[in-house]
Amino acid sequence: MDMVSASEIAKKWGVTPRYVQMACKSGKIAGAKKLGNTWMLPSNVTKDFLMKASDLSVDMPLPRKTPFLYMSDLYSEAGKADECAETLSYNHEAQVLFKAEIAYSRGDIDTVYERANYLLNKHSGFYAVLSAGMLLALCAIWRGDIFMWNKAKTHICEAPAKNDNDRDIMSLAITAIDSMLYNTNSFPDWFKIGNFEPLHPDALPAAKVYYAKYLYAEGYSLATKEIQIEGMQGLSLMSVLPIAIEPMISQAMADKSIIAEIYLRFICATVYHTSGNTEQAIRHLDRAIDLALPDKLYGLIAEYRRVLDNLLEDRLALKDKDALKIVNQLYATYNVNWAKLSGMVRNRYIATTLTAREKEIAKLAAFGLTNQEIAEKLNVSLASVKQAIRSITSKGGIDARNEIASIL
Repeated sequence: MDMVSASEIAKKWGVTPRYVQMACKSGKIAGAKKLGNTWMLPSNVTKDFLMKASDLSVDMPLPRKTPFLYMSDLYSEAGKADECAETLSYNHEAQVLFKAEIAYSRGDIDTVYERANYLLNKHSGFYAVLSAGMLLALCAIWRGDIFMWNKAKTHICEAPAKNDNDRDIMSLAITAIDSMLYNTNSFPDWFKIGNFEPLHPDALPAAKVYYAKYLYAEGYSLATKEIQIEGMQGLSLMSVLPIAIEPMISQAMADKSIIAEIYLRFICATVYHTSGNTEQAIRHLDRAIDLALPDKLYGLIAEYRRVLDNLLEDRLALKDKDALKIVNQLYATYNVNWAKLSGMVRNRYIATTLTAREKEIAKLAAFGLTNQEIAEKLNVSLASVKQAIRSITSKGGIDARNEIASIL
């Protein structure tokens, strides 16, 4: 009888090799034999048995050693998120987690909340608990709930770590959620220099996403004078960040990590946009939107509506006006509650009623540009800029122009 590998059968059936391996291990495939570390199956075997989650242990380890399951190579093709979820039917926890992460990317926060609590109440394994805690933190952002935020951090810190590697990725998980609010205080020193050696390779695509977020946050803080770096000022750091982020995008493509690529492209577009390089910002923005739309990842797009403003709105309108309506609806919720939670965590008031033009002017003013420089950069009159500054300070409840950075 001809025998073939589990990988060949997986490709033939359209499932993951892990699915076939677990079927063999559970005795579901007649004639399957293990040779060394490889399962071999009769070439004429069929998948009539079609395992259900109940056929296998629901306490299996996750198929990837990372709390960012949707940023792994499990999700490697745009438009195939739901099909990918079905290939995880052999591992109940993995399927619940993956579906929750995709639900988050779509802006379905009620589903995320329900599934995160399911995993936490079930006292799942280390990575599942870590992931569920992070999902709960993301729900807290969308709901503006400080109590939920603190509870989520507690769950992350109480994940059943077994060794130093587990504790390192626990630190990364805390870092990841803090970066959502531009809080860089919790970044571990090894992470700040881009050293990912403490992490399992499965977590590297996600680590690069959060490292890119860290770099952007540092560039922004330098531009607004919240931090000082010797020899650098203004947008000098921001302007060189693409040198670091562009290779990460290429690696995400090589790793076949769709979500990581989308996030990295949005971050890179934000960096280019902030630096004034609109052409390059559009290049990444268009590609990110093209990757996100097939699976309706509107929640993910809405996250970046806040920092990309009209540019994102204009590019999305060219591709799908119905999607733009949904993104704007999600953004209305996200923006208000992000500002609410961020204000409580960072002990500051975040303005949410600024118009898109006022936000653009406010950001440039925060970066130290004069009114005349802003007028020339945006091709508007000096009087319009002065009026916008008055409106910004009034809406932000501040007295001086040099306080604008504190309300953004």
